[in-house]
Amino acid sequence: MPAAPDFPPSPDLVTPKRALISLSDKTGLIETAQALVAAGVELLSTGGTKAALQKANIAVKDVADITGFPEMMDGRVKTLHPKVHGALLAYRDAPEHAQALKDHDIQPIDIVWIDLYPFEKTIAAGGTFEAAIENVDIGGPAMIRSSAKNHPYVSVCVDKSCIDAVIEAIQTTGQTSLALRKKLAAKAFARTAAYDSAVSTWFASQLGDDYPFRKTIAGERLQTMRYGENPHQSAAFYKTGEDRPGVATARQLQGKELSYNNVADTDAAIELVAEFDRPACVIVKHANPCGVATGDDLISAYKRALECDPVSAFGGIVALNRKLDKATAEKIVEIFTEVVVAPEVDEDAVAVFAAKKNLRLLVTGTLPDPLAGGQVFRSVAGGMLVQSRDTARITAADLKVVTKRQPTATEIEDMLFAFTVAKHVKSNAIVYAKDGRTAGIGAGQMNRRDSARIARLRAQEAAEGLGLTDSLATGSACASEAFFPFPDGLLEAAAAGATAIIQPGGSIGDQAVIDAADAAGLAMVFTGVRVFRH
Repeated sequence: MPAAPDFPPSPDLVTPKRALISLSDKTGLIETAQALVAAGVELLSTGGTKAALQKANIAVKDVADITGFPEMMDGRVKTLHPKVHGALLAYRDAPEHAQALKDHDIQPIDIVWIDLYPFEKTIAAGGTFEAAIENVDIGGPAMIRSSAKNHPYVSVCVDKSCIDAVIEAIQTTGQTSLALRKKLAAKAFARTAAYDSAVSTWFASQLGDDYPFRKTIAGERLQTMRYGENPHQSAAFYKTGEDRPGVATARQLQGKELSYNNVADTDAAIELVAEFDRPACVIVKHANPCGVATGDDLISAYKRALECDPVSAFGGIVALNRKLDKATAEKIVEIFTEVVVAPEVDEDAVAVFAAKKNLRLLVTGTLPDPLAGGQVFRSVAGGMLVQSRDTARITAADLKVVTKRQPTATEIEDMLFAFTVAKHVKSNAIVYAKDGRTAGIGAGQMNRRDSARIARLRAQEAAEGLGLTDSLATGSACASEAFFPFPDGLLEAAAAGATAIIQPGGSIGDQAVIDAADAAGLAMVFTGVRVFRH
């Protein structure tokens, strides 16, 4: 690598004299160019950007006139030239650099505004391989990086907010500060890194390589949060390039800013409610569902979900899979709720929530496809884990009956519902369900028996709250997202009132568990699929 030269100190203030502009998205181009010209800044440009400026009668020089070379190879080569990069990289106050500028008749460039070819939009729109490759920008990133490296003299702008900051500085003082140029350079390097990340990730996917040797993830900050999981932790929320509806793409209609925990819980709620075809409601508290139900309409689904565990539902997240109506909204606001999220919301429902100014109301437009692929990430010290999204969906045809008693058609429906919910519960997970709603949920315990006991307690408390003599778990199906290693968890489910068990199977203790189920008169099926959520 080159030795670090003995450069003079970076100037604090720079008076811009020349700007190079090259844009794919020309929003705001004319007004900004007019402001630069009014400040005495000469404009350089190429291709469509130059044509747009000329059409608006704004004085602009063609980069080809500066380099002495025309654009060639369908525009692939136009700015990759020493007279461009020399103008960007030169230290104006370094004698050797100043002499080189003079010897080669290079005029320094002080402002660069480039937004890069729309590669991300091309692949998001399903463009062909050839179209994607043609939209890989080469000259743009090179100029951005040259400008960012030479931030002691150059203001580099990669979006409209950047150039607006430069215009404001020029109009206020006639100059740009070193602090501003450093800030712009940092943003520029992040932009080119994100761009390269999008290209490399896409290219690997075209080769079917989901886990390339080098894995990059780029994010665009949506929000800086007041704190993270706890008040002493800092946090921010970033959107990645994944094309999946959810909390990162949702529109917030009202309420306070989402907190770190709000985002995590809302994501969990959306992913689960998207699993159901019938009108459904999911209530999440601390990353786990505490009530899940379907119904003939949203209000019945919400009421049934709330009845599962009204204590835990206080201060929870409510997710719905249909357009939210006024009647359901009026029911929801009867208790304190942190977040309500739905694909759409009626105007009358919006008016209901307006009285609860702190309640966050989100609209997703659509819901994620539970069967769509993708990857999920988890950080560890010094690294991260990457895995494919859990797209498992069990149907009646996948079930293997392993007990003497065959399950009834109703029990099969309840088992499938319970297993779907268990897929979204932190392990060890036990879910009791009956008639399209959860009866009791046990989550996050170190052994499966204790989860079964907690779920049983929830079912008993829910029944008491409804004035019922029998537990909600009576006659229910019990789902375990991983196998029962011993009969104790199954026996706890039987004691809770469950009549049918659904579990993956695959334990060396399967036969003992099957024998226990037979002795208790239970029907039990194996799915052959584990949906463990650590």
